[in-house]
Amino acid sequence: QVQLVESGGGLVQPGGSLRLSCAGSGSIFSINGPGWYHQAPGKERELVATITSGGHPNYADSVKGRFTISRDNAKNTVYLQMNSLKPEDTAVYYCHADKVTVTGGYRSFGVWGQGTLVTVSS
Repeated sequence: QVQLVESGGGLVQPGGSLRLSCAGSGSIFSINGPGWYHQAPGKERELVATITSGGHPNYADSVKGRFTISRDNAKNTVYLQMNSLKPEDTAVYYCHADKVTVTGGYRSFGVWGQGTLVTVSS
């Protein structure tokens, strides 16, 4: 079964930084249309950032200038560098991919990770 696994969440003070990672488990050949979403308590899941295969990013207005999404295609890993964190950034952060292809050609569509909690508090 194809899975995405996030890591890097935790507790950080306002103004601090965290770096989230998202990697595919198993024999991943490629990850297409990756992105990060977050879901705060009592709210719907929202887009944070996406990145194209060519490395072009797209950000939600609330994180522009503070967050940076990047990818390492050789490692099939996507990152989210979060700087100048604010209490309102507190949420569970989820990795998503439009399509994940494993070695052998099997493809899964609309794959989500299990989420990693980011808490911004003093």
